Order: sequence, then structure tokens, then C-alpha cells
Amino acid sequence: MFSKSRINEPGPKQASETEKPAEAAPAAPRPMGELTPTTPKAKPAPSVLSSDLTITGNIKTTGDIQIEGVVEGDIRAHLLTVGEGATIRGEIVADDIVVNGRVVGRVRGLKVRLTSTARVEGDIIHKTIAIESGAHFEGSVQRQDDPLAASTKAIAAPKASNA
Repeated sequence: MFSKSRINEPGPKQASETEKPAEAAPAAPRPMGELTPTTPKAKPAPSVLSSDLTITGNIKTTGDIQIEGVVEGDIRAHLLTVGEGATIRGEIVADDIVVNGRVVGRVRGLKVRLTSTARVEGDIIHKTIAIESGAHFEGSVQRQDDPLAASTKAIAAPKASNA
């Protein structure tokens, strides 16, 4: 039998090994290895929290997330979609935020969109905002060039003053 490690090892080969690479060449995993660099570039599917799920605690991801259930805690994501039946009690921070359901807490995002079924009770800090007719909103709206950076400063400041 032959071993894959001997095929890929650099250096001089023994006489018995020179015959085996020809047999092993079709089984070598090189085509899969060549495809590996393109795999991380593919955009992963968004994480979905179903309607029967209740989470107590904070959620942090660099990817996309869709909430259909109940979250009692803060959420940080790249793209956050709040489903029609979803309820979030806490601060949400994301590059893009689409609210179809209920949010009780502060909303910080570069692009914030409240659809006609949205119910938001809290302040919205944004770079751009769209509010569809029929959306319910109680709170203040503030435009900032970088609302995400302000979130980091706001979180860090209270911790330093309490210590």
C-alpha cells in the first residue's frame, strides 16, 4: 500500500516510491485543496432563530442573523432581521437592521429600516433610516455618521465610571 504523506513529502524518493506516484496521482486530493481558498469567500447563510425559541442572554456574530423568536439581551451582528412575530428586549447593533417585529430597547445601525409591521419602543441611532407607513415607533431618532463607533464608546464609558 502507499501513503499520501510520502507522495507530498519533498526530497529524494526511493526506487520503490517512484512507481507509486503514478498509481496515486488519480487519488491525490489536490483538486479539493485547490478549491479550499475559494470556500471561505462564499457568504454563509444567515443564522435563523425560530419562533419557538426564547434566548436570555447576549448574541454576538460577525454574520447575518434572523430572529423569529424572543431574545432578552443585546444583539450585535452584521445584518439583523427581526421577524414579524419576534420580540427583542435589549440593544441591537448592526450594520443593517430590518425590523418587522417588536423591539424594546435602543437600535444602532448604519442602515435601519422599520417596515409597516414594526413596533419599536426605544431610541434609534442611525446613519440612514427608512420608516414605512404603519410602523409604530416611540422614542427619539438621532443621525450619526458612525453610530456603531458611538456604541463602543457608550458601553465603555459607564464601565470605567463604575469601577
